[in-house]
This record gives sequence, C-alpha cells and structure tokens, in this order.
Amino acid sequence: MFAAGPERKWPDVLRYCLELSHSAWTNGDPAGSVERTLDIIRTADAAGFDSVWLTEDPDGWDAFAVLGAVARQTDRIRLGTGVTNPFLRHPNLMAASVATIDRLSGGCAFLGLGRGQPEWYRNALGIRVGSPLAALEATIDLLRQWWRPPHVAHGREPFPVAGWERTLNPSGIPPIYLAATGERALDLAGRLADGVRFNELASPDFLRSAIARVRAAAVAAGRDPVALAFFVHPSLVITDDPATELERKKAMIAMIHALPGMERQLRTPGIDVDRIMAEVREHMHTADVLARGGAFAELRRAGDLAAAKRAIPLELMERVAIVGSVPHVRERLRELVAIGATHVFLDIDRAGPDHVAVKDLLSVIDIAESR
Repeated sequence: MFAAGPERKWPDVLRYCLELSHSAWTNGDPAGSVERTLDIIRTADAAGFDSVWLTEDPDGWDAFAVLGAVARQTDRIRLGTGVTNPFLRHPNLMAASVATIDRLSGGCAFLGLGRGQPEWYRNALGIRVGSPLAALEATIDLLRQWWRPPHVAHGREPFPVAGWERTLNPSGIPPIYLAATGERALDLAGRLADGVRFNELASPDFLRSAIARVRAAAVAAGRDPVALAFFVHPSLVITDDPATELERKKAMIAMIHALPGMERQLRTPGIDVDRIMAEVREHMHTADVLARGGAFAELRRAGDLAAAKRAIPLELMERVAIVGSVPHVRERLRELVAIGATHVFLDIDRAGPDHVAVKDLLSVIDIAESR
C-alpha cells in the first residue's frame, strides 16, 4: 500500500503538451489547413513537447486518422486523443485504433478517454447511453485485458464482450488518461487510470481539490499516487494586453463550461460561479439545444455569445487563465506545480513553424531556470 503523506515526493518539473481541434479544418483552404496541422505537430516534436492531444467529437474529424498521418513523421512526441469516448468508438475499435497508432509511431501512443456529451449520442445519434461512468470503467477494463497477454477480454454491461481475442495489439501497454470533473469520475481515475486530463480553464481551487481526491483514491486502491500524471490547460498567453486576451477567452466558458456539470471546474472562492453560469446558460440556450441533441455549431447559432461573455466577470477569467507578463506566467505556473500539475498545454501557433522559436518560448517560461 502507498501513503500520500508528507514523506511522498511529488514531481516538480512541468512537461508541455499541445492540443489541436478540427476547427482549423472547417474554414479556408482544405489542403493548407491539413498541412498546417501536421506542421504544428512536427514543430512540437522537434521542440521537445511531451505529447499532442487531438480532440474528437462526433461532428468533427477522425482523430486517429490524423494521428496516423503524422505518426511516421515524428520522432518522440506521444500521440493520443484529447479525448474520445466509448459511445463514439466501441472499446474494440478503440483498442484497434490505439494499437495501430502505437505501431506506426514506434510505441508513442496514449489514450485520452472521457464520457462525451451524453445528449449528443442519446438524443441526436440514437445511441443507448446508460451510465457514462459505467461505460468508462468497462472500457478501461476491456482495454487493459486486450493489451496484456493472452489478449482475450471478457466484459460486462454495457459492453458484455464474450472472450474476444485481439491479434493486433500495442507494443506495450499505452497509458490511459481520463477526462474527469465530477467526484465519481475523479475517484475512477485514481483507481484505474494513469492520470487525469482537466478541461481548459480549470480554476486553481478546483485543481487543488481534484488532484488531492484522485491521489487519495489511488492510495485507497493500493496504487502509487506519484505515478499519476495531471494535465492542465490554463490557456496560457504571454502579453502586455491581458484584458483583450481574457475577453476573447470568455467564449470558451460560454460554450464549454455551460455544459452540464462543467461549471464546477470554475469554482473560485469569492465568486458566485453558479449564478454566473446560470446567466450564461440562459443567454446561450444551452438546455434547449442539448435537449435536441444539438452540438457546438447549433449552440453558436442559437445563443447570444456577446451577452454570455458580458455575464462573465474579468475577475473570474484572471483566476482560471494564465495570461500576462513573463513574471506573472512563471508565478502562476509555479502555483500549478505546487498544486500537483505535471503537464501544461501550450498554444504554439503564434510562435510560428520554427521549432527554434518554440524552444525559445519554453526557455522564457521555464520556472526552474527563473529561480
């Protein structure tokens, strides 16, 4: 058994990650946007990034196809989803996809796994959802069975797999990182996953509580909490004009954190997040759109984004995002390390395609070098 007391030493070095979505492919030159995506991943690889995560929603790209396209063009960066779910992909297809990327990349695959948005699958796509948490637990169990000899899995509801044997498998056992927000999902991550991927713009107060809960669940399950990874996306920007950047980032809260349960990631002492998000949902018509199974495109059409952004105070944005001068960014990154973050997402689009420029960015914000 492991103990998470003061005698345990938590990692104090941040690694950097990249997240990409299909949104860049929805406008402009199709061929150019594809090449730009691949170029950004190659740049991150050359600059020393730990991993690249490709979002996967039912209205967007096939994340594994994109990862396959770049897997033979990168040397060391880890490749995975950020995140997929067991309603979009049956666990057997998931196992095949991860194994394929792992073989193509020379053992660099990982799986980012989450519950998805149940309303999309139930109300729009006609898929039986049941308990998303049960689906996540069953998926992790099946994948681990398939990825270990003898590669035969037996499952339970909602995936009652009957002794199915897989003949193509990863070269090792790829890590599984769970996107978790609620208490039961955080407990599940501590018991079974290799770490947690938090959504963009999670508050330090939420992260502190969530990471502590995951570690406690790991200890209760007899697992080493130090081995867990925690991926944080503070929407980091170095700028002399933070107000403009913070105003722009309010759209993320209006679109993502207005989804059911997501507002808990914004919890900050002294700020009435529940009241704020209730107003945001009213302006965005979130409940009505989700009841129809509508996705992000419909939310944008139905909602009043400008009014929703006005309802979000700058004070909240200053706590959930890391935006400002280099000293400010370093101070906030140190705060994340103290909380327990092991990995931080960076947007390198502004640094351009030159991996040397990206390395310069990393050196500027390096909190160890600045001590």
